[in-house]
Amino acid sequence: MKQHRSTGGLVYSTDSGRMCPACRQPVAQCVCHLKKPVPAGDGIVRVSRQTKGRGGKAVTVVTGVALDAAALTELGKKLKAACGSGGTVKDGVIEVQGDHCDKVVAALQAQGWTVKRAGG
Repeated sequence: MKQHRSTGGLVYSTDSGRMCPACRQPVAQCVCHLKKPVPAGDGIVRVSRQTKGRGGKAVTVVTGVALDAAALTELGKKLKAACGSGGTVKDGVIEVQGDHCDKVVAALQAQGWTVKRAGG
């Protein structure tokens, strides 16, 4: 375990990863004020295809979903399963590997979201 010298608190544990300095819980289980608030968007979910910085490989990017982190992760799992592909959820953005814009738009509309295609 690594100790942070200035505050004397645990910042990383080999068992649970990064620790919150305020509540001393793993970041995934943090219950203090350091949690990021749910972004207040315009109510429109935007789906786009990106290749920039990924070696030319396409990634379907979903932004503007106003959900908390746990619900966003669950939605990401459903979208990845619908596309039969991998991906990630980070910083309020869902990324699905491959060009699956049409499948993602259809899946989100079936769940009642207002969806727009963004980009080209």
